[in-house]
Amino acid sequence: MISVDVAVYGATSAGVCAALAAARAGARTALIEPGGHVGGMTSGGLGYTDVGDVRALGGMAAEFRAAVARHYGVAVGHFAGPEPHVAEQILRGLLEDAGVDVLLHAGLCSVEKRGERIGAIALSDGTRVEAGVFVDGGYEGDLLAAAGVTCTVGREPRTLHGELFAGRQEIAPGRHATPPWISPFRDDPRGLVAGRLLPQIKPGPMADVGEGDGGVMSYGYRVCLSQAADRIPFRRRDGYDDEHWELGRRIFADAQRRGDVHPAGRYIGLEPNLPGGKADGNSLGPFSLSVLDGSAWEYPLADAAGRERIRLHHLHHAEDLLWFLSNDPGVPASIRHGMQRWGLPADEFTDTGHLPHQLYVREARRMVADTVLTEHDLRAGRIPHDVIALGSYHLDIREVQRTWRWVHEHPDPIAMVVTEGYLSVRVPVYGIGYGALTPRRDECVNVLAAVCVSASHVAFSSIRMEPQYQMLGQAAGTAAASAARRDAAVQDVDVSQLQDRLRDAGAVLSV
Repeated sequence: MISVDVAVYGATSAGVCAALAAARAGARTALIEPGGHVGGMTSGGLGYTDVGDVRALGGMAAEFRAAVARHYGVAVGHFAGPEPHVAEQILRGLLEDAGVDVLLHAGLCSVEKRGERIGAIALSDGTRVEAGVFVDGGYEGDLLAAAGVTCTVGREPRTLHGELFAGRQEIAPGRHATPPWISPFRDDPRGLVAGRLLPQIKPGPMADVGEGDGGVMSYGYRVCLSQAADRIPFRRRDGYDDEHWELGRRIFADAQRRGDVHPAGRYIGLEPNLPGGKADGNSLGPFSLSVLDGSAWEYPLADAAGRERIRLHHLHHAEDLLWFLSNDPGVPASIRHGMQRWGLPADEFTDTGHLPHQLYVREARRMVADTVLTEHDLRAGRIPHDVIALGSYHLDIREVQRTWRWVHEHPDPIAMVVTEGYLSVRVPVYGIGYGALTPRRDECVNVLAAVCVSASHVAFSSIRMEPQYQMLGQAAGTAAASAARRDAAVQDVDVSQLQDRLRDAGAVLSV
């Protein structure tokens, strides 16, 4: 049994920073992680960091950027982010220096609750952890849900908050849209006769435009690639299915017909943008590392076995896509030859086959508290009175689904593949209030959210960036230490004192 002042569940960037902040405030702190690594996506493949307006970055987000610069001997911001193994090395060093007790391979089994207070949590390794205050630093919000805190998943209807960009989106052309005339049917490349759907397509029908459907942004793996001589070549995985990639062949055949074939790197964002000539592969275009078949919709509420099945589905997609782009004769030769110059870096993810250890869970649960941040708050640049961190990255909703529909052409309708959900809308600097981190008092008085904060689907699409998570984690950890020290409800933390402590630690609460 472990007894501490503050227990943080989930060693994402938010969880790490929450643990650091609590420990630095004098609280005995434990950081609990169901996996085997700390840092979440910061050390799990997302090397190219989206920071938004750098004026809004303060506290531990700025501290981490400075540590990265010192490691490489460059100016702050010289690199878009560190190599994954360097990111984890820096975060582990900070945790060790702060005296945080780190428990790995310890998933949440159950929560012991007395009234509105969590007394202890039981972990999969048999450990029982008692704490005065808990922080949920996981991407999934599992501790919040297990503690009886109201959460929601996926897209709401526009009518709920009156948000312009809520709900199912219009089908529109764009960089991430599937080009027209791609048939979804296996046996009819013209799309005239309904039949079996190709793999990688979510069955319809779609919700009406503006309606909520519970859909979440697509997940994927952000692979780190290298052109170094010791790179690990892409491999044809046991279980690789040629038929699974027919949609990609049709998309590339269409691009060749239209004379719209791009360089290899354009399809997954491969440019040497990380130290050591490495690249962070991203999800660009209609056929990418993102898995758009709707499997991510199941993940937030799935049990451990279901999540592992979905994780492996996404991991195999990433590994097989790299092989497909490098070797399949249906891929234009220029792309194949370009991809063959890349491989997996020999010094990254050495315990997970050189592929990342972290699935990119862009969104899962979101807490529903008395305060809910919405699109209106972000687009207006509102700074609430209880501000504890700033945000600035644009609304960035990645594709939600790849499905199909009939298009009414003369003389008969034609079935076409469509990609839906993507949008990007610039916002000014805005504030995130402490109320977005605290649950309703009658649900729980000693847990805080550091990732799955109270926000709409649209607002969360901006909040979800790793630097924001670092700042939210710092605020949650600082507040948790204060509440634990006073044996007070997290809702009763003196916000003005919390803001002073955050500013003293370098946080930026206004620009």
